[in-house]
Amino acid sequence: MKIEQIYTGCLAQGAYYITSNNEAVIIDPLREIDPYIQRAKKDKVNIKYIFETHFHADFVSGHVDLAKATGATIVYGPGAQTAFKSHIAKDGEVFEVGDISFKVLHTPGHTMESTCFLLIDEKGKDNAVFTGDTLFIGDVGRPDLAQKAASMTQEQLAGKLYHSLRSKLMTLAGEVTVYPAHGAGSSCGKNMSKETVSTIGDQKKLNYALRADMTEQEFIKEVTDGLLPPPGYFGMNVQMNKSGYENIEKVLARGMNPLSVVAFEAAANDTGAVVLDTRNAQIFSEGFIPNSINIGVDGQFAPWVGAMLPDVAQPLLLITEEGKEGEVLKRLARVGYDHVLGYLQGGFEAWLKEGKEIDTVNRISADKFEGDLTTDTIVIDVRKPGEFEAEHVEGAINIPLDFINEEMASFPKDKPFIIHCAGGYRSMIASSVLKARGIENFKEVAGGFGAISKTAVPKTNFVCTSTKK
Repeated sequence: MKIEQIYTGCLAQGAYYITSNNEAVIIDPLREIDPYIQRAKKDKVNIKYIFETHFHADFVSGHVDLAKATGATIVYGPGAQTAFKSHIAKDGEVFEVGDISFKVLHTPGHTMESTCFLLIDEKGKDNAVFTGDTLFIGDVGRPDLAQKAASMTQEQLAGKLYHSLRSKLMTLAGEVTVYPAHGAGSSCGKNMSKETVSTIGDQKKLNYALRADMTEQEFIKEVTDGLLPPPGYFGMNVQMNKSGYENIEKVLARGMNPLSVVAFEAAANDTGAVVLDTRNAQIFSEGFIPNSINIGVDGQFAPWVGAMLPDVAQPLLLITEEGKEGEVLKRLARVGYDHVLGYLQGGFEAWLKEGKEIDTVNRISADKFEGDLTTDTIVIDVRKPGEFEAEHVEGAINIPLDFINEEMASFPKDKPFIIHCAGGYRSMIASSVLKARGIENFKEVAGGFGAISKTAVPKTNFVCTSTKK
């Protein structure tokens, strides 16, 4: 038996490849399926099942294409309904794979079809449990995403989750390994650990939601407290995972369309496409095409595309570093952004050579920020509320990047202000959005609060002003 966690950092997502005696299972695969097929060929095993722990909201699964390519059976938990051929398992159903087996543990709460898969090893012993978004390391799945589909409130779903955890997972032996679908950085939970593997025993000791003396009402209150609204693209990804989608190879081939400066400019003017610049924040600040949005491919790219551009049908035009076009297209396709019209051939340098208009962001160092700071300076912190409340610049205003489109009226129009995030990635996204909306009266801090924290700028860990909590 072999268990491999295939972790994708930019999505904070874990897929799993498990083999035993010439057969394999894939759990929660990403949309690009070739890596799984190549692994199976190398190991000389047949992929027998594709287990889906639930209808994912934060990425498009590879289940449909992988089943077509391998003949494997797609398995969902009780209550799931799909537009494609799949096996809807019963609670307690067992699937044989080589010399091991998987037992279905129906664990509604995050979604109603949410299911964990318990791996029973060659000796008949409970070995590991693949928990999807039901149980994370240090956290549990948020219970608000499936409210509409389940015709239930988030409190009712949280109640379901409470009983699922206690009747199905907390009863497992302490040494059973926990393999979740996500780690820190995912929007599917509130406060996940950076660790991606644990045990039932450790989680019962360390996970706030698994306290032995916790009542159902206490659980509901703690799990629902402080939930931020989910990114707008989540519902569209769920629908793609339920109904199927276009083959990723076709999507990538269509997007690999090099456009000259003239053709790129014409496409932008004629189609209403968003110009998405995926270069590094510092490089972007020094020069970019006016009205383009910067989301650097080397950060939490796909989730921030989803947060900033919630309509997956939105046509896109890309600015990338030369040679990174394919990587950007792949990362967009992972979250359902299939409508890329093409990319600027030669990148931003080609735009410069044609003498086209450019824009810049006034980026300053933390030391410059310290020197310029007065009691009248307006400082806007675009980090998440929890980060802000932990520590922030004294007197700063918190407008989380997640809400920038809804909170545009909160930015001063007639007074200068300074924005920052934790390290400069998110504040450059914010800067590009502000610029595209015609707001010019600001500076942005390179290195964000990480750099500011090393200066003598007054800081506090008490909430000063926050537009969102």
